Amino acid sequence: MKIIRKQSFLYKCEVLIVMVFALSLLIAVSVVAETKAEKQAEVRKQADQALAKLYKARPSTRASIKAAAGYGAFSNFGMKILLAGGGKGQGIVFNNQTRKVTYMKMLEVQAGLGFGVKKFHTIFVFETRDALNQFVNSGWEFGGQATAAAKSSDKGGAYQGAVSVMPGVWMYQVTDKGLALELTGKGTKYYKDDDLN
Repeated sequence: MKIIRKQSFLYKCEVLIVMVFALSLLIAVSVVAETKAEKQAEVRKQADQALAKLYKARPSTRASIKAAAGYGAFSNFGMKILLAGGGKGQGIVFNNQTRKVTYMKMLEVQAGLGFGVKKFHTIFVFETRDALNQFVNSGWEFGGQATAAAKSSDKGGAYQGAVSVMPGVWMYQVTDKGLALELTGKGTKYYKDDDLN
């Protein structure tokens, strides 16, 4: 009698475990089914917030970005503990002519002594369609330590507070304190997000 009750109890436990597992799979599948659209919406929202912060810090950039071939807006999060650090982020590249949105990722690797957490936004302005297409299709990478003081361009300050990072591409960085005076890209790579495109 005790053996039968024990087997019955074990059977009920097994059934319960299988049911919980099946339920968790159903929940996971429904979440995955919604995830792409939700993630795209979240990345677009973060890009809009990055642009809003830039426009607040430097209102003249609104006209420059509107006149450009397109722009990229990224939200980045980084952490550094002792000798190593890194960061990641997501964003979009928007083609002003075609209105096409390309979702992209950012990855950063840092070396050197330090400690801290940073959150910042990076905005790229593409003067030409070729510069935009090269960034989107080939990705882009800062090698080693790339730091430059933000300065005005030779074009009457059209990109004041930005750094020219490659021909036809200007970069701004915005923190919670406003426009960064020094722009850095330490082993940073930008590339297409295959999951969201």
